[in-house]
Amino acid sequence: MQINLAKRLGKLPPYLFAELDRLKKEVQAKGVDVISLGIGDPDLPTPHYIVTALRRAAEKPVNHRYPDYEGMESFRAAAAQWYKRRFGVNFDARAEVCALIGSKEGIGNFSTAVVDPGDIVLIPDPGYPVYFSGCTFNGGEAYFLPLKKQNGFLPEFSAVPSEIARRAKLLWINYPNNPTGAVADLSFFKTAVDFCLSNNIILAHDLAYSEIAYDGYRAPSVFQVEGARECAVEFHSLSKTFSMTGWRVGFVVGNATLVAGLGKVKTNMDSGVFQGIQEAAITALEGGEETLREYCRIYKERRDVMVAALRDLGLACEAPKATFYIWAEVPKGYTSASFSERVLKEAGVVITPGSGFGNSGEGYVRLSITLATERLKEAAERIKALKL
Repeated sequence: MQINLAKRLGKLPPYLFAELDRLKKEVQAKGVDVISLGIGDPDLPTPHYIVTALRRAAEKPVNHRYPDYEGMESFRAAAAQWYKRRFGVNFDARAEVCALIGSKEGIGNFSTAVVDPGDIVLIPDPGYPVYFSGCTFNGGEAYFLPLKKQNGFLPEFSAVPSEIARRAKLLWINYPNNPTGAVADLSFFKTAVDFCLSNNIILAHDLAYSEIAYDGYRAPSVFQVEGARECAVEFHSLSKTFSMTGWRVGFVVGNATLVAGLGKVKTNMDSGVFQGIQEAAITALEGGEETLREYCRIYKERRDVMVAALRDLGLACEAPKATFYIWAEVPKGYTSASFSERVLKEAGVVITPGSGFGNSGEGYVRLSITLATERLKEAAERIKALKL
């Protein structure tokens, strides 16, 4: 029997982090102690008070059954209350909030809810790969918005041809940004909202990194801009904020019609988030500011160490105000891929080639600081030994 997989799979490049993991295992098989600065997976543990809440919730028989598809009312209410405290924005927990199995799931499924074959989706380049895969799986046509250093890694909406803007259905933005670490202010979000309202485009903002911030920076929400509720949704995850990547819990807020559309997809595709995890997530959202500040202090210390080390190696980079990523320029004579490959094979350090996030990522690498400071220093020393 000849098995033919769906043609849509052939339109996707190898998933970036799966490919990195494969190469890492090849080097490890040779006995190398590999230091991975690839995937942004927090090494700091989920705070104890959240784990304790899960332990209590897991003992309740009522939580052993199917959860509500859209999420427990109490969880959605906690998410709405968190938004009110954090951004000063009110949401109707029943109509404008939906629980997610992590924001990645919501981002992927959102395209299913809004993109028809032939619709143009505006995608930042470089950008999180799931924006593109969601578009492709649903027959959309990707139009990439270059994020350039001279523009602070912000897209230029004025450069989008009028014909493209007219046909576009969905715009993805993500600030604080993965992979560049760039941030945006409210004036940028106003420009984005005005652009979408003028062209009848849905705006989707990925806000996963809002709470990992330094030097007094406070990331804004797109919903602090007038008119955003007419066209936008915003995805948030507990993964980065509370070191809960493995827990798979997040939420989306925003325009009621768009939230309901995503909810309808989820009703048909999954069975919701385990209620025990939702109860623990409520505990996370209702407190823990002291722990978050301490975690950000640790990340800042690591950021400063790594930025200084990279600059000492001659690699140009900015100290990001948010996220736990450093976006560094590769040395002359290398591509993103060739530099990353040499560093992995000869130094045993995994870094992510910027080209894996899109063509405009060429010439850069992304380094994650989700490792202990001493381990980061060791990684820098190994790279320095290559005498670039």
